[in-house]
Amino acid sequence: MTELQSALLLRRQLTELNKNPVEGFSAGLIDGNDLYRWEVLIIGPPDTLYEGGVFKAHLTFPKDYPLRPPEMKFITEIWHPNVDKNGDVCISILHEPGEDKYGYEKPEERWLPIHTVETIMISVISMLADPNGDSPANVDAAKEWREDRNGEFKRKVARCVRRSQETAFE
Repeated sequence: MTELQSALLLRRQLTELNKNPVEGFSAGLIDGNDLYRWEVLIIGPPDTLYEGGVFKAHLTFPKDYPLRPPEMKFITEIWHPNVDKNGDVCISILHEPGEDKYGYEKPEERWLPIHTVETIMISVISMLADPNGDSPANVDAAKEWREDRNGEFKRKVARCVRRSQETAFE
């Protein structure tokens, strides 16, 4: 896959998402000319603790996309077991393709070149609705999610949702 082919694929995916928006998120370029850096706005899924939130994240694509996955980082503060304290998203679909050296994930759960921005975002929205506490990126959030879901975890998420609403369109 050449860089030109990669850029054309990203342009096509962006055009498609703008023409046929997918419920739950919107996407655009951070800098109008750089197809490898996207900003996404994720709407907290209904009937979850994140409902009503408007979370901003960045997707950074490698030049050999789709052979390798993009990196995703929340810019808006979010308290979640699968998002580390720096905002980096840790889910299988964004892990390098192939065997998992730790044995947690099957190769088919990891990055595959058939994935698109849409499939990534659907996975992230699903992650918000149903965290994976078995392989946390934020151990403190995972512990609270398991032990005090309706107490401290819920309070921290509610604070993040409120802040996200205040800063969504800055």
